[in-house]
Amino acid sequence: MDAIFAVDKPVGPTSHDVVARIRRASGQRRVGHAGTLDPLASGVLVIALGTATRLLEYLTSDDKTYVADVTFGVTTRTYDREGDVVARTDPVGIDAMVVEAQLDRFRGTIQQRPPAFSAVSVNGKRMYDLARRGIEVEIPVRTVTISSLSLDNWTPPTARLSVTCTKGTYIRSLAHDIGNATGVGAHLSGLRRTRSGRFGIDEAPALEDLLEALRQRAWHRFETSPETAVDHLPTIHLSPVQARDIDQGRPVLASVSSLVNATNLDGRPIRARALDPEGRLAAILIAVPARPDFWRPEKVFHAAQTSQIPPHTTIVAPHETDGSDTGDGYS
Repeated sequence: MDAIFAVDKPVGPTSHDVVARIRRASGQRRVGHAGTLDPLASGVLVIALGTATRLLEYLTSDDKTYVADVTFGVTTRTYDREGDVVARTDPVGIDAMVVEAQLDRFRGTIQQRPPAFSAVSVNGKRMYDLARRGIEVEIPVRTVTISSLSLDNWTPPTARLSVTCTKGTYIRSLAHDIGNATGVGAHLSGLRRTRSGRFGIDEAPALEDLLEALRQRAWHRFETSPETAVDHLPTIHLSPVQARDIDQGRPVLASVSSLVNATNLDGRPIRARALDPEGRLAAILIAVPARPDFWRPEKVFHAAQTSQIPPHTTIVAPHETDGSDTGDGYS
């Protein structure tokens, strides 16, 4: 089975727990996810099976959208409701206008410091491991972009915010920093991811529904094909000769519909999806910088297979890909 699903993760299990349950239900060992959701968070979690796990790196970089509940007057060690309380302040002076007045400083490209309890590595050590041992280290700041931030509801002392942000943004840190900006502190009391790249919550089945569909070998209505999952990339349609060349690892001369759309101004490589003559994903190609129409294969999906498998068949892969996006915390 080579397919991608968007599942609505409930509050409670970790992203790894979801992967483990899908692995058991599908009989597929090679299962991974794009963009970690912690137990406190619910919402869109992108899951890949089989060779589709090789596409996860192209999905984790997509922007994500959240609905976040930020409760003022209480600060915690982990910046969320599950952490030990470190400070309490009367939030009586905080209202919707006060909160709204602080949001503008967090819109756009900003510098953000991840929480001490996070998966960020410092000198080869995970921050949460150091924090649990009481070891304090300087947490490096990172540059993130919050393209949209709005106040949707105010129920004292909690603000419900809508946030669209880049990979690597910690919504916990955003809640903590907004609380500091108001002077009374705050923590993240609830989080739901409503979109991860092209995958929206409306197309994400409940976890139990997806698990049952996998057990019954009736998952097709929920799956997204590998070629569709990366349709945000420019497309190159391969001729039979080009498909053979790509399958053998050779570069090809080709053009995309709009090279401007394929150009990354931030210095990242230019990539495209290559479809074989039957419309299946043949490869992810990367442009040769000196020759804009010259593309070399970055990942080849040769001998593309349909995602259908016979009932009760277990596909065994040589290794497992977890697809973790450790930079996002709740993303």
